[in-house]
Amino acid sequence: MPSAPYAVGFDIDHTLALDNKLERVAFLHLLEQLIAAGGRPRGSLHEEIELIDALLAMQRSGAFTIEEAVGKFVSERGVEPCDEYVEGFKRMALEMAPSFIVPAPDAKATLDELERRGVPRAILSNGWNPLQILKARRAGFNGNVIASADIGVQKPNPKAFEALVSALGVPPERCYYIGDDPAGDVAGAMAAGLQAVWIDNEGKSYPSGLPKAPHIVSSLSEFLSILPAVATS
Repeated sequence: MPSAPYAVGFDIDHTLALDNKLERVAFLHLLEQLIAAGGRPRGSLHEEIELIDALLAMQRSGAFTIEEAVGKFVSERGVEPCDEYVEGFKRMALEMAPSFIVPAPDAKATLDELERRGVPRAILSNGWNPLQILKARRAGFNGNVIASADIGVQKPNPKAFEALVSALGVPPERCYYIGDDPAGDVAGAMAAGLQAVWIDNEGKSYPSGLPKAPHIVSSLSEFLSILPAVATS
């Protein structure tokens, strides 16, 4: 059976949904537990937030896993890392997710239209499951969610996009990938031979040191306008 004329891969955060700093808040709750256990904060609340955001940025860039990030956070505050803290962090994040995650306003309509057209769809996200699956479901996406923790590589590594293309069943040149991160999403997809789409829904400037995105949209509904109207005959 021939593959579909094209397929679409999605990022999650700031593309299909907003998580409203869910993992930052989970780390702050973990910090509270560490202090109660005799740990020492590394600075003021503002400084701790900056440290947490930097830690998460490194984790999402592929520097280390979420488990390693939690272990690093715990040890840097004078407490011996253990699985209990890792599992506790994950449990907090999952419990908070339904109230933190907000779908993009046009996410459901966009996903419904792609389904109507018969377009294969999947998510590729730097993160860990089941959290990424939960985010996807909140956005109205019920298909395959590929999390970097599951495949052992993170965007922009070409192998991450190879996993997406394999799941979608189309050649990379017929796979559109839409995301908000110029480096991880756009440059990564371009390097892997995909049709990259930058979604600029927050009015950001595109970095001058990266290859220009071949497609730029400000919303998911606008993204639909650059796709072929019919995926299957």
